[in-house]
Amino acid sequence: MKTLRVLVLASLVLALAAQTLYASGNNRKGTGGATELLIPVGARDIAMGGSTISTTFGIEALFWNPAGVAKLNNSASLLLSHMNYIADIGVEYGAVAANFEGFGVVSFSVKSLSMDAIDVTTTQNPDGTGQTFKPQFLTVGLSYSRQLSDRIAVGVTGNLITERLGDVSTNGVAFNIGVIYDNLGEVPGLSLGVAVKNIGPQMTFDGPGLYRLATVNEQSRPSQLYKIDAAPFELPSTLEFGLGYKSSIGEQSSLLLASTFQNNNFSGDEYKVGAELAYNNMLFLRGGYSMSPKNQTDEYLYGFTAGAGLNYQMEGLTISVDYAYRSVKFFDGNNVLSLKLGF
Repeated sequence: MKTLRVLVLASLVLALAAQTLYASGNNRKGTGGATELLIPVGARDIAMGGSTISTTFGIEALFWNPAGVAKLNNSASLLLSHMNYIADIGVEYGAVAANFEGFGVVSFSVKSLSMDAIDVTTTQNPDGTGQTFKPQFLTVGLSYSRQLSDRIAVGVTGNLITERLGDVSTNGVAFNIGVIYDNLGEVPGLSLGVAVKNIGPQMTFDGPGLYRLATVNEQSRPSQLYKIDAAPFELPSTLEFGLGYKSSIGEQSSLLLASTFQNNNFSGDEYKVGAELAYNNMLFLRGGYSMSPKNQTDEYLYGFTAGAGLNYQMEGLTISVDYAYRSVKFFDGNNVLSLKLGF
């Protein structure tokens, strides 16, 4: 009970901090950057609408709540995932995790965006110079997760962010911190999750692309290069609370219900719900829905999600294949395919 009081107190402190940090989020649209940090990965959790802050587990939890990685069922795990994102952008993701007995779980992840080449344009050549460039967005993460007791798991992730757009680039770091409490209030199957994501210093673009040839008025000197100082931008930080409940249905089936409230510092609040029906821990059917009441009319892109999964276990190896579909307004829906191996 003492541990529960500490957890509730910590959650209240985070909530009060969020009122200060994120209260004006809906009025700051378009002023942040590094939004690739918000692109989800992992078909299982996407199929449940991203509602799994309190129920995510194993290597897929790295993006959603690093505390859930402490519930790794194997000594080591590998995850590969691909998403057809909006506007012909692909999202590639890979992660490995290893469980060290008595120490915790250490994980490494890489997420990159792939897109077609873009024509280089200038003020003198608005239709293109004949040259092209390919934007590069890469996020590399290192995580540590630990099961403090049979009920409490904690995790932290440090992400290195790299962005390159033509002749300008920027680098930054961001941190995610999460907690999961199982059997909340002595209720079997009831869980609480809290996660603070993308906390870090501002980022600024730099590079030769910021130099411009110009002449200073009223000075007798020829044209020369001057550097434009790019304005710094903040990371898209979020604070998320979630509740989940899992119940058995007969001897071989179970039903998992999950919900999450997400507070954003650069957009309106989001509400997410999801469910997973499992049969014999082998076949899974999933669905979910996300909404943002302040932006739902014409600005919020996402809605319902659905997916399925197949889990096959053999001696010394677990193979999981998961698929998810996420509806997107104005664009084709997102298709996500994940392969997970447990050793």
